Amino acid sequence: MEKGNKRGNFTGSIGFVLAAAGSAVGLGNIWRFPYLAAKDGGGTFILVYIILALTFGFTLLTTDVAIGRKTGQSPLNAYRMIHPKWGGLGILACIIPVVILPYYCSIGGWVLKYLGTFITGHGVEAAQDGYFTGYITSVWQPIIWLFIYLFLTAFVVYRGVNKGIENYSRILMPILLVMIVGISIFSMTLSHSDADGVTRTGLQGLKVYLVPNFSGMTLKDFVIVFVDALGQLFFSISVAMGIMVTYGSYVKKETNLMRSINQIEWFDTAVALLAGLMIVPAVYTFMGTEGMSAGPVIGTIFFLMVSFAAVTSSVSVMESIVSNIIDRFHVSRKKGTVLVTIYACIVGVIVCLGYNVLYFELKLPNGAVAQILDLMDYLSNNLLMPTVALLSCILIGWVVKPQTIIDEVTIGGYKFGRKKLYIVMVKFIAPVLLAALLLQSLGVFSL
Repeated sequence: MEKGNKRGNFTGSIGFVLAAAGSAVGLGNIWRFPYLAAKDGGGTFILVYIILALTFGFTLLTTDVAIGRKTGQSPLNAYRMIHPKWGGLGILACIIPVVILPYYCSIGGWVLKYLGTFITGHGVEAAQDGYFTGYITSVWQPIIWLFIYLFLTAFVVYRGVNKGIENYSRILMPILLVMIVGISIFSMTLSHSDADGVTRTGLQGLKVYLVPNFSGMTLKDFVIVFVDALGQLFFSISVAMGIMVTYGSYVKKETNLMRSINQIEWFDTAVALLAGLMIVPAVYTFMGTEGMSAGPVIGTIFFLMVSFAAVTSSVSVMESIVSNIIDRFHVSRKKGTVLVTIYACIVGVIVCLGYNVLYFELKLPNGAVAQILDLMDYLSNNLLMPTVALLSCILIGWVVKPQTIIDEVTIGGYKFGRKKLYIVMVKFIAPVLLAALLLQSLGVFSL
């Protein structure tokens, strides 16, 4: 653990890439990506997502990481150092993980609950109707699992950048990848015949998942796919929430930044695709049946894998908050971690009680009906993240100019791949897309 308020550093590019990929590969990839892929025509969504990841996502990721390394500070100080009048943007970026951490850890507690259920041989019960609702509407169980999950997250952050985040990422990420590949292969071997004698296989589901189908697609349908893929990128690559700025601040100057960014980009996209490969063929095969109860061993491996993915992400969220506290208020990592954990416990309990004692329904501007967790998710992901990303593009594209980022990336004589694309995206295309995404979230227009 770092002594006093001294900042840590990743020991090399591999540690940085695995930690950043671990941050990106979370519940957004494991749960949300397959859901959107299934909803939006499988291969069509994937094609749009990959194009956006290599352009829009690349731009936001490069901007965040370069700002972090250039300033050597977390967001609360970093944006002010880029331009003295833009310190407010750092405050906004700092607020996002503060909002996300309690409810993300509550969801992480759900995952641990299911893992425990499968380990103890009660997977069949977990597949029954009403099991999940019964769990989240109980008072004490969600709180207990929240505390367990939060302790695991805090333990890694408490250990520091090297002994905690980097070391655990080096262990968990390879295991996570092996699990995802293994379950994906298993998913493709599935076969099921329903009561009508119709047989569905995992390979048929694979075709539905990967092959784009534009037949019958209207312009409105394509726009929905596009907006879904655009929104998913925020979940997938951890941009516009201060995390990549924080992780970038731990990267040494001699590291080839562009190569590392490319590796994060490809790693994250590959895991997202594999997550869909795990889930979509299985859902297709067992459509209309309780397929989850058929494989207790696979179920255990699956929820262990999801637990790993969730923890690596929540660690990055907590680290961003702790790093802000260390940099701005010059407290030790120990004190910062304890303070953030106490905060997350208190607000996390409120989130858990939002499904029982504190239950309410609130209609949001985008038309969704929300409880406490949904409200916090809407505030962070639908409003604050697009706002921070939009303002970051304006800051870099028009105020301090893209050359600020280019100079940082090319330190040491390294090449900036896709430089012209980056300039066009950060100045023109990304701001327009982000403004449209924000207006849709605000309910100005609907799809």
